[in-house]
Amino acid sequence: MDGLRPALTGGKGTGKQTAGGGGGWAGKAALVLSLLALAVSGAVLYLLLFGEKEPEYLTYREQQLLVLEDVDRNQYDPEDFSTDSQGWLQYQSGGRRGVQGIDVSFYQGEIDWQAVADSGVEFAMIRVGYRGYSQGALQMDERFRENMDGALAAGLDVGVYFFSQATSVLEAEEEADFVLSAVRGYPIKYPVAFDWEFIDGAEARTDGMDGDTVTQCAAAFCELVSVAGYTPMVYFNQELGYLFYQLDQLDASQFWLAEYDTKPDFFYDFEMWQYTHTGAVPGIQGNVDLNLAFRRT
Repeated sequence: MDGLRPALTGGKGTGKQTAGGGGGWAGKAALVLSLLALAVSGAVLYLLLFGEKEPEYLTYREQQLLVLEDVDRNQYDPEDFSTDSQGWLQYQSGGRRGVQGIDVSFYQGEIDWQAVADSGVEFAMIRVGYRGYSQGALQMDERFRENMDGALAAGLDVGVYFFSQATSVLEAEEEADFVLSAVRGYPIKYPVAFDWEFIDGAEARTDGMDGDTVTQCAAAFCELVSVAGYTPMVYFNQELGYLFYQLDQLDASQFWLAEYDTKPDFFYDFEMWQYTHTGAVPGIQGNVDLNLAFRRT
């Protein structure tokens, strides 16, 4: 600390500071400058940690899309996906395991559920019903109860989905009520999913729907599902996920991704992955959708 004291001279016996005594002000100025530099450094650090960040973009079909900062990102390690002897994908990494499942509807016909369970399938997502794409009437899947009863009797865990063609929040809520009424009394362990899709190759009442409305429909459906005590889920492919759904407005729901590949490259996180629509499973004639549900180990 002595080095900060002003230098005194003994010149001419005056006992006063010479002109060099102005060093006291120089010391104070140096201290002020040091404090100012410290304040500036602190401000820069604050901006780096808490200030506005440069916007980040992802590329989809040669389009630059703004990254949604509030939506979790895909953390699955692509190197840890593998294919077993049946041609089914497997995943085990980072405390997560891919549970093998299928999703079925009337189109799979009569299913030997015990053979399905014996093959290694652990869960089934079963279609409750659908809304017609032309008239908009709600319809029960003709094999819904048969499939639910068969899957449960074989020891599989079940979830359900509804093929939506809702054009408004009111219609989405109507669909949720339809589903909740149908599943009452069943032990649903997997999610209740909202499956809204555009219709290819035919005129549909949903033609021209915009992303805001589709998102509102999904949110309304999922809200009623959640209030009823089930886990809500939204099904989509990459196009819907990137270009139509506002995923940051659906973060209270789980995501079910349809991407047909050996490893998923969708940017955002998801809890279930439909990885093929041409799977082969004992007990089912013809093709069936195969899924992995990611669970903590």
